[in-house]
Amino acid sequence: MTTLVEQFGNIDIYLFDQLLRGNIAPGMRVLDAGCGGGRNLVYLLREGYEIFGVDASAEAVEHLRSVAARLAPGLDAGNFRVEPVEAMSFPDGFADVVISNAVLHFARDDAQFEAMLGKMWRVLRPGGMLFCRLASTIGVDPDQSFQPIAGRRFRMPGGMDWYLVDEALLMRLTTELGGELIDPLKTTVVQGARCMTTWVVRKNR
Repeated sequence: MTTLVEQFGNIDIYLFDQLLRGNIAPGMRVLDAGCGGGRNLVYLLREGYEIFGVDASAEAVEHLRSVAARLAPGLDAGNFRVEPVEAMSFPDGFADVVISNAVLHFARDDAQFEAMLGKMWRVLRPGGMLFCRLASTIGVDPDQSFQPIAGRRFRMPGGMDWYLVDEALLMRLTTELGGELIDPLKTTVVQGARCMTTWVVRKNR
C-alpha cells in the first residue's frame, strides 16, 4: 500500500491546494524554478505531468534526475538543468505553471530578485500560473522581528540573511508584470521565526 508521503512527497501544502482546485491539471507543462531535490514534484512525476526543473546545485539536480528516472522513466534527464534561476535557458512562454517555492528570499539584493522573477515570468506562457512561496514581513513589524541589514535584507532569527518582500511590493509587481492574483495573498506567521507568503499570479500578457 502506497503511503501519503510516497504518493505526494513533501509537497508544500499551498501548492497541494492548487492541485486540489484544478489550477495544476494533467496535460500542463510544469517548471520548478529552484527545484532542489524535487520535493514538490513527486506526485506530478507519478501522474505523468511534463516536468522540468532548474537549480544551481548540481547535487540536487542529480538527485531529482534519479527520482524522475524511477517515477517517470519516460522523461528526458535533460529536463532538469543545473542553472541559476536568473539564467534559465528555457524559451519564452515555455511553461503552463512555474513553481518558485522558498527560493526568492535567497536573493542577494533587488537586482537578483528582479532577475529571478523576470526569468520566471519570461518562461511562463500567457494565461499560465506563477506560484511563489517566499518570506515576507507581512503580519509583523520587521524592525522588531528581524535584524535589518540593508534595503530588504534582514538577518533572520536562525542566523540566515533573507530578502523579505511586503504586500505593497507584491501588489505592485503583480500590476507591473501584467498579471492578476489568482488568490489573495496568504501569509503564515511562524512565531518568532519567519513569515511565509503565498503569491499566486495569472499571466495576462
